[in-house]
Order: sequence, then structure tokens, then C-alpha cells
Amino acid sequence: MEQQDLNKRLLLALALSFFVFVGYSYLFPPQKVTQPIEQTSKSNSAPQATRSSNAAPKSTPSVSQTTNSAPVTTNTTSLLATISSDTFKMSIDEFGRISQFELLEKKYKDSEGKNLQILGVEEVKPLEVRFSDVKLNEEAFKTPYSYSGESTVDVTSNAKTITLVQKLSTVTVTKKITVEPNGAYSIDISTSSAVPYFITPGHRPMADTSMYMLVRGALIKGADDIILTIEDGDAKGDETVKNAKIASAFDRYVASLFYNFEKGMNVSILKEKDDNPLIFVEGSQNLHLGGYIGPKEYKILESIHPELTDAIEFGWFTFLSKPFFKVLLWINDMVGNWGWAIILFTLLVKLILFPLSYKGMMSMQKLKDLAPKMKELKAKYKDDPAKMNMQMMEMYKKHGANPMGGCLPMLLQIPVFFALYRVLLNADELQGAVWIPGWIDNLAAADPYYILPILMGASMWFQQKITPNNFTDPLQEKIFQWFPVIMAGMFIIMPFPSGLVLYWVVNNIFTIGQQYVINKAYAKHKAQAVAAHHKGKDS
Repeated sequence: MEQQDLNKRLLLALALSFFVFVGYSYLFPPQKVTQPIEQTSKSNSAPQATRSSNAAPKSTPSVSQTTNSAPVTTNTTSLLATISSDTFKMSIDEFGRISQFELLEKKYKDSEGKNLQILGVEEVKPLEVRFSDVKLNEEAFKTPYSYSGESTVDVTSNAKTITLVQKLSTVTVTKKITVEPNGAYSIDISTSSAVPYFITPGHRPMADTSMYMLVRGALIKGADDIILTIEDGDAKGDETVKNAKIASAFDRYVASLFYNFEKGMNVSILKEKDDNPLIFVEGSQNLHLGGYIGPKEYKILESIHPELTDAIEFGWFTFLSKPFFKVLLWINDMVGNWGWAIILFTLLVKLILFPLSYKGMMSMQKLKDLAPKMKELKAKYKDDPAKMNMQMMEMYKKHGANPMGGCLPMLLQIPVFFALYRVLLNADELQGAVWIPGWIDNLAAADPYYILPILMGASMWFQQKITPNNFTDPLQEKIFQWFPVIMAGMFIIMPFPSGLVLYWVVNNIFTIGQQYVINKAYAKHKAQAVAAHHKGKDS
């Protein structure tokens, strides 16, 4: 690769990587979920029991792959209790499971005004217990729990406990579920005799059906603080983690999880259909676990236990996304508006990277001035590449130009952009977040008037006009001329979150201002160099 083309070829590679990273998941979406999410608001109808493989766990901390069919719940099956706060409604069915979980806040309602229900109708439910003994397991799925408390429990003001009892032929199981107003709960299970069993936080809940390249599946945080993420489609069925702190079945915005930071949990993964992971935690005669089901909001998880914030997964760039998100949270707490927080964060990033950007852009200006001489050297030494490169390096050294100088700022922007992309795509806090009322009323949704995508394309075009280039390949030049149009069109066709597009627009605008400053500084530098050159001649 010729030195003068490095910067532009790198930029072309970044553009193509963006299309692969973001566009592929939209143009080639994954197969649709075969089990739909229940959207009925009838609180008296119990959901069906799972029709997925109902594996019987062994007595060891691993899960058997032998299966037996779970009974299908009939319409006569009743709910034992409905636990409600001002933000959620939790339904407990006769098998002692969380059969449905509704989010009641306005931002989660669909276009018809219905509450969002995050548990699939026929998926494995949270708090389902499976015995290692196959016959006992079959009996348990035919024997309902008994409950003598109130059918409607309000936990808006304070936590409340319900007690469920299941009497089987050889063992009696007692479940005590204490639910907090924020969706946190504790589960205490005692058995009349020691029998091996497992309990699950259920198949991952689902609050989003978008076609973005998202991370969904299971997250396990071990005793050594190493986080294992098993994405949907990647489960092997033999994964185990001993003394784990967190076991979370998660979606883009929501999660159902267990935690135990004192004693830890022995976690096993069962492979469901489509190679999706299903978490099981090994039980004991007297088991105590913390739990949570609901939105992955940072402040809620932090209020339960600071380490639970590790259940917020941002994918490959979590190491950068997490601190970025904390800074965004801090700025939002200061200004009280997520849109302005994104703008101020973008400005902060530009200021931090400015010294490197300044050097890179100044180098690009010098390379632009040297472009005619480069062409002369290419023509003169076209049959001797080694000598041509040697002459070019001497010319770079003489004029203080660095052919790699513009690459570093671009390379630094790769992880920055994709880390922020994950934050703005996955942060539940942006759902229903208003930037400018009447225009951007939800930063997690697309701009309804397409103003931001158009501004993005226009700012990219203007940025190209004022940025020095040294194209030697006509094809590259044509691609870059059409790139703003292509990007604007893609952001209009694909419903990208307006928060992400806002970041891109503001970043472009700040880059334009930065380029003006650097162009002016370079013109002054060049004028001084010319004056010094003439002065040297006169003397």
C-alpha cells in the first residue's frame, strides 16, 4: 500500500466495517422467535407450561440431556397470586413459577396502550424447579402448589412474602418468595428431605424484537469476577460455573437473574432448541437466593447490590461502554436530559482526543500540499518501487509530514464509536427519554421526522468539503462522494435510535469546527514557513 493512500484506505475500511457491523444484522436478521411473547392483559388466565425440552437435572452440578415432556397447562389452571407495585405486575402460577411479568410504566406500553409482558407464553418460567429424579420430576409437574394467602399482593410501599407448599409422594417443597417494590426478590426453598434439584431464572425475557446485532442469552459472573457470556445459538449444554455470583438470562433491555454474593451458586447450562442457553442453579435442602426480574436500569441494580450492575452487558466493547455509560449517567444527573447529556459527552470526547486529532489533521494538510510532488516521484520511479518509497520517506522527513499521522485519530475512534453504539443501543434509560418535546420524545426510537438522519448526511458532506484529501484512486473518491448520501439513506430506512444518530450529528458538527480551527492554524503555519523561507533567501 502506498503511503499517501493509507489514511483514506483506512477510512474506507472503517466505513465498510460499519456496514458489516450494523447493516448485516438488519439486512440478514436472525430467525424469528418461534414462541411469541404473550401480550394479553387478562390477569386470570394462566400461561401454558413449557413445551420445550424438560430436562431432568442430575445430582451433580451439570444438567442431563435426557428429556421428558412437561404437561401442558389447561385453561382451568389458576394463578395463585398476583404481586403488584406501581411499576410491575408479577403473576405466580400453580407450579410456583413467575408465569408472567408486566411492565406498567408508560414508556413500555405498545402502540395500542397495552402493558409490555416480557415472558414468552411457552418458554421455561422463572422459579421453575426440576428434580434430578425423573419420576419425581414428572410428579412435580402434575402436582400444584398450595397457597392460603391473598390472591392480590401490593408491594408498592414495602416488601411482602408469600409462601407456597408442594406435597409430593416422597418430599414436601416449601417456597417463600419475598418481593421488593423495585422488582428485586428473595427465594427461600426448603425440602423435607435431601433430594437433588435445580431451579432456573427461566428462559431469557424479551422486551425487544428489533433486528440489530444485539447480545442476548446468559451471563454468568464467577467467583473470580470473570464474566462468561453465552449468546443465543452458542450454547453447548455442558457449561458449568461453580460458586458463581450472578446468573442472568438477559435480553436487550430486561433480565431475569439470580445472585448470591456470599456463598455463590453452582450454575449449569442446558442447551435448549436452537442452541439457546437455559440457566440452572443447583439447589439444596435449605436454599436462599437473591433474584431480580425487570429492566436492566443501572440505578435499580446498583440499589440492590453494586455488583449487579455487571449484569448490564454491552457486548465486545463492555470494557469501554461501561465507563462511558457511567459518565453519561453522571452528566444526565447534572443536566436532567439524556439528549443534552449525549451532546456534552460527545464534546468531552472530542476535547480529550483533540491533541491527537490536531496532529493527525495537520499531517494530512502537509500530505495534501505534497501530493503533486508524490505524483512526480511515482511517475519518475514507477519501475523502481523501492527507490520511490525511499525518496518519499526523505521528502516526508524534510517537510515534517507523517503518512501515518492521520491514522491514529481514526483508529482511536473505532472503539469509541462502537462502544457508544452499544451504550445508546442497549441502555434502558433511553427508553421514553425526551430530548426536545414534540420532536424527539424517545431517544431509543427513530427520529419520526427524519431530521437527524438528513442533518447527519449534510454534515458528513460538508465535513468532506473542508477536509483535505489526497485521493489517487478515482473509485475511492467516488465512493466517498456518495458516502454521506448512502449513510443518510441507511439511517432513514433503518430505524436507528435517535440517540445514536444525535451522537453522530453532533460529532460531525464538532469535527467541522475542529477542522476549521486546524485549517486556520495550518494556514498561519504555512504563511510563517513561507515568510521564513523568503527571509532566508534575502539574507
